[in-house]
Amino acid sequence: MAERPTAEQVSGAVDRKGTEAGTPPLRPGGYDPADYAAAVVRSAEEAGVSPLLLMTVLHNEAYKPHHPLLERLWQWWKPEASFGVANMHRATFEQVRRAHGLDGRWQDLRDDPAFALRAAALHLHDLDRSLPRRHVRRCTRDELLALGYNAGERNMRAFARGVPPGPMARSYLRRFRGHRRRAAAVLADIGGPGG
Repeated sequence: MAERPTAEQVSGAVDRKGTEAGTPPLRPGGYDPADYAAAVVRSAEEAGVSPLLLMTVLHNEAYKPHHPLLERLWQWWKPEASFGVANMHRATFEQVRRAHGLDGRWQDLRDDPAFALRAAALHLHDLDRSLPRRHVRRCTRDELLALGYNAGERNMRAFARGVPPGPMARSYLRRFRGHRRRAAAVLADIGGPGG
């Protein structure tokens, strides 16, 4: 008979900075980005980005169940799939890891939501540094950063110059705009900063 998980294993994981973030549920399903609100605020503040931006991106990336077992199975079928609660691809993670001296591995994103959120926040910070201060008014700065998170830095810079987003980027942007209010409500519920 398999051992039952301890209360510590069920209630939370400790990231590399000693802060807690909830672990994924023992059974797939039931994933809610709101479960990670405190870790979102900590990661965003550490990286110098808006907690609302990170929380909204997390809601956008919640289109698939985030569970370590499911992600391992998905990787078996699609080796370069994105990992973690923030859906980060290996190339993006490696870029962030090198730039910020992260001590974890890409595979750790599956099992450590706090680490995945930290990497996502640092990536958003890097995108923000590369985004020109002046851009077309079609999108807000946060919307451009979210598009950069989804479509890559080069595309984000093109969108900032006025190149219209393609269908997938437009869909991501619509969902981002739709999740913004919900993300703000989650942050308000924990008394965190909303922007």
